[in-house]
Amino acid sequence: MACAAARSPADQDRFICIYPAYLNNKKTIAEGRRIPINKAVENPTATEIQDVCSAVGLNAFLEKNKMYSREWNRDVQYRGRVRVQLKQDDGSLCLVQFPSR
Repeated sequence: MACAAARSPADQDRFICIYPAYLNNKKTIAEGRRIPINKAVENPTATEIQDVCSAVGLNAFLEKNKMYSREWNRDVQYRGRVRVQLKQDDGSLCLVQFPSR
């Protein structure tokens, strides 16, 4: 296996992960929310996150059977994560308006 420095930023395993819990205004920070409540939405789904990322032009794909480790509810509604590409092969940004997570 190649070391992490030799892998391309465009490899799918190097895409960032977005779980619905990161954006859920019903969650606390301890439960996994990563953004301020005023910017969060109520009960987002992984499919909705993928749709938004695709609509703005990001390369995103859905992994339906993945679950956030802090999510106590194992219901189908809370499953899934979205992998999003932020950097191209040469290390440049895919979209300059999204330089980071």
